[in-house]
Amino acid sequence: MREIGGYLGFEELIHREYYPQLTALNTARSAMLYIMKARGVKKLYIPYYLCGSVARVLEREGYAYEYYHVGEDFMPAFNGTIHEGECLYVVNYYGRITDDKAAMLKAEYGNIMLDNVQAFFQRPQKGIDTVYSCRKFFGVPDGAYAATEAEYPHEIPQDVSAGRMKHILGRCEGRSASEYYGDFKRSDESYASAPVMKMSWLTHNLLGAIDYERAKMKREENYMTLHNILGGSNKLPEFFPEGSFAYPYYCPDGISVRKKLVAKKIFVATLWPFCVDCGDSVAEDYAANILPLPCDQRYSVEDMRFVAGEVMKVRA
Repeated sequence: MREIGGYLGFEELIHREYYPQLTALNTARSAMLYIMKARGVKKLYIPYYLCGSVARVLEREGYAYEYYHVGEDFMPAFNGTIHEGECLYVVNYYGRITDDKAAMLKAEYGNIMLDNVQAFFQRPQKGIDTVYSCRKFFGVPDGAYAATEAEYPHEIPQDVSAGRMKHILGRCEGRSASEYYGDFKRSDESYASAPVMKMSWLTHNLLGAIDYERAKMKREENYMTLHNILGGSNKLPEFFPEGSFAYPYYCPDGISVRKKLVAKKIFVATLWPFCVDCGDSVAEDYAANILPLPCDQRYSVEDMRFVAGEVMKVRA
């Protein structure tokens, strides 16, 4: 029976999600599993240059997988054949795999799944199964989308995220990231064993109220500011993605530079530390030495000039 009365809860906000037509799930890993189960995939080819949690999820769920190499251009260096029941998992690093490149990979390999976790604003193409993450772009406790025409064979329960909001609310109140880092880690680790679930009502509510055009514009403006200052010393070819995830700045002493930036309270993640000793030369090099400089909608052009200036100082 529904309760009547009592204290008020979170207000229902406007409904204006960026991808209302896609299947809304709790995590990107769930979106990957959703597509695999819907397509009847038994084996996934995954790049060395990838978070180790993907392999752990595949092992947990009983799927076969095999690693492949990625070239310096971030494109798959895969020489095999994708058979029935198999799929090539293609990571869209920093949004650098354009629609044309994705279509080319689809034509060459047939069954592919595109990981757009770092390319939220790059819309899905018809016929290419695609995974998105909301948590990588916005302050929400869970959230992912699966773009696929395949039908999932089971009922899916809905996630509940009320207990995963402490670190987000802390930042909202102006507190430091370090103060709530433990809460963030606990929230993040709670997804390690999470089953495929629908996106929580709380996250749906929050995502419906985001100003996506502003977020996209700010990310692109900040990315360009960093590029204008650092592009001349960046080994990576210039590229300008939609609604940039981060500005990937390559420097051959990336590990040392990260440590020096922390002292300036500039926190630059090693996205996939698993790759630093994985035995793949490109993955090891890129994981250690590409600095994903933050350029999201929280920051101004002045913030980006400060970040770029500090990067240049610690490299000098």
